[in-house]
Amino acid sequence: MTSTFPGPAESGLTVVIPCFNEVDNVEPSYREITNELGHHSLELLYVDDGSSDGTLDVIHTLAAADPRVRYLSFSRNFGFEAAFSAGYRYASQPWVLHIDADQQFPAAESRKLVAAAEQGYDAVFGVRTNRQDPLLRRWGTAAFHFIGRRLLRIEIPPGATAFRLVRAELARKIVDLRLGTPYFLATVPRLTSRYTTVPVAHRARERGESKVGMGFLSSHAIELFVGFTRRLTTAASATALLAAGIGVLAAGAAAFGLLGANATAVTLFALLTVLLLVSSLTVRYLVVVGAGQPRPRQYYVRESNVAIDVEDRLFTSEDPGGPRRIDVQLGKGISA
Repeated sequence: MTSTFPGPAESGLTVVIPCFNEVDNVEPSYREITNELGHHSLELLYVDDGSSDGTLDVIHTLAAADPRVRYLSFSRNFGFEAAFSAGYRYASQPWVLHIDADQQFPAAESRKLVAAAEQGYDAVFGVRTNRQDPLLRRWGTAAFHFIGRRLLRIEIPPGATAFRLVRAELARKIVDLRLGTPYFLATVPRLTSRYTTVPVAHRARERGESKVGMGFLSSHAIELFVGFTRRLTTAASATALLAAGIGVLAAGAAAFGLLGANATAVTLFALLTVLLLVSSLTVRYLVVVGAGQPRPRQYYVRESNVAIDVEDRLFTSEDPGGPRRIDVQLGKGISA
């Protein structure tokens, strides 16, 4: 596979590092990334997702000492999807490498992603070969991929994770789609066929606590299953309509004494029929009409040391609560 675009080794990397209460991991992640990737034209873009534990203070210190360190700090915790979306949107280099702050993916493994991207791919996803996570999370991920890829026929890179290297222009196009149910892994195949996966090492978290629980994974999976295929909702609608038809027949049979039911049973059957019909129509409305509705912004930035769009800022004027703000028009830092 060949490409007319330069690969990441030649053109440069923005390493996007989402952080939420990772005060103990920010500096170690910085050292590891710069040690492994410092020979590239490099930008490190930390996205502080509303941390309350001093994470931003550590990032300030790193940014003051190293001009390659950039950061965005959200006005509150907006979640994982918002954090990496902001990082992808404001990456300045031609390629985006996503590494979470928890360091479970060794930065050295990114060399494998870079080597694959040099072959002409637009996106390369790491696949864990020795996943060091609790058994329940491993089972949950396996079930998620089985249901998504096998049953619902959603095109997802098999085994793909958030450890990924993506052409920055492609990453921004996906972020700017502002989908009702944003899901990066499933959106890449909708825009390009030039993606691949590579096996990478994985290690246990050494510091801090995981922010990803089964509740997050479950809701994330439901968003994918509803937003990227209509098989599930179509099956639900068909089942509801079938049940409603059966309810009508049963109500009629009860009314004529064929089931030996009294007036109460007839009423219950009729109410069940109406409920199922309404449920069926509601599901179709949410899928067909709701999917096209505008959605609020994913995040708001309170503080940064990069120029950002006005609509992404929580405040467009001086923010007395932040130690530093950015003049959006000129992109020039101004002391608060």
